[in-house]
Amino acid sequence: MRIVYFYQYFSTPKGTWGTRVYEFTKRWVELGHDVTVVTSVYSKSDLVATKFIENQEVDGIKLKVINVNIDNRQNIVKRIWTFLLYMFTSCWYALTLKADIVIASSGPITVGLPGLVAHYLRGRKFIFEVRDLWPEGAIELKVIKSKLLIKLSYWFERVCYKAASHIIVLSPGMKENIYNRFGYKNITSVTNAANIELFSTPVPNPYLHGLSSKKYALYTGNIGLVNNSEWLFEAAKILQEKGRDDLKIVLVGEGQLKHTLINKALSEGIKNFIILDSLPKSELVGLIQNAFVSLVPLKGVKVLDTSSPNKFFESLAAGIPVIQNTGGWMKDFLEKHNIGFTVDPDNPADLAYLLISLSENLEVLSKMGEIAKSIAKSEFDKNILADKMLKTVITAISK
Repeated sequence: MRIVYFYQYFSTPKGTWGTRVYEFTKRWVELGHDVTVVTSVYSKSDLVATKFIENQEVDGIKLKVINVNIDNRQNIVKRIWTFLLYMFTSCWYALTLKADIVIASSGPITVGLPGLVAHYLRGRKFIFEVRDLWPEGAIELKVIKSKLLIKLSYWFERVCYKAASHIIVLSPGMKENIYNRFGYKNITSVTNAANIELFSTPVPNPYLHGLSSKKYALYTGNIGLVNNSEWLFEAAKILQEKGRDDLKIVLVGEGQLKHTLINKALSEGIKNFIILDSLPKSELVGLIQNAFVSLVPLKGVKVLDTSSPNKFFESLAAGIPVIQNTGGWMKDFLEKHNIGFTVDPDNPADLAYLLISLSENLEVLSKMGEIAKSIAKSEFDKNILADKMLKTVITAISK
């Protein structure tokens, strides 16, 4: 089977970004399928290109690399430009690449256009993969304010769903949202996955950047508004005010608020709030395994209840209980299996007091971590989920 996958953020484990598409397509290639990923150059990826268009290959996966640089620190105008440039360039591949089926992975939702071109102009079967609910998220976070643009965005979203032979979503919450709004039944939830072997295998002599094992709560990912990064800073500040500067809140990553928060911590003398630069997965594993909890914070808006962050799955695979702050499927999952906690996204004191309590009950956390590791192995293994998505792709072709 020939699969063309449109996805702007392709990365291997050598990068500092999620590897879902790499892991899934690598598995599909190993099973005998021909896979081409049309991608761009993301700042957190390990891809490098010197020409505007480059043909590359990674572990049997064919890559069409459009040399458009995407960075979360870019201003909104620059980011929109990179999305549009990728969108129009990738439409050429939608027209010219041989394929039995195409997958368009959003966000941004502009990735839907090459999928539509392949479907309507070349008669290809089309799967629309929804990584986050767009434009709902952008509207709730007030990134999009124009009534006309909002109307056009909702129209385009509906067009993508309607054209798709099948819709893949990354969480049960997304599936419920789309079904409730549009009534579509051709939806399958395939969550993000974890490399179980990588994250569950203990790392000897891990490089902890001067941190004491089981004395820090760890966040990995984008440092910005959507991820409620200032909420983490305020919680660290409360910890220090309570005399618990032995407990650190550590952030690893990049983002628009990174330097703002570094400077704020310096100016206010908050020493237990630490920000490290992005790390490759191989270095990140040891940091996760030696945290006493993993933090998965998001801004307190309804649409983010459907989110499916990589860090959630990787933390469970490492045997580390999760603290998160949404009211959606992650909350339900943690409560059902007793492997984590949910706190108020608007009250940093809730997080600070919970961290104090948990730091004094490490045996309880250890037991939760063992359960988490077992569940991750049975439900979030990358090969299990890659096979689940492939089964959906094969079924879509046969209809």
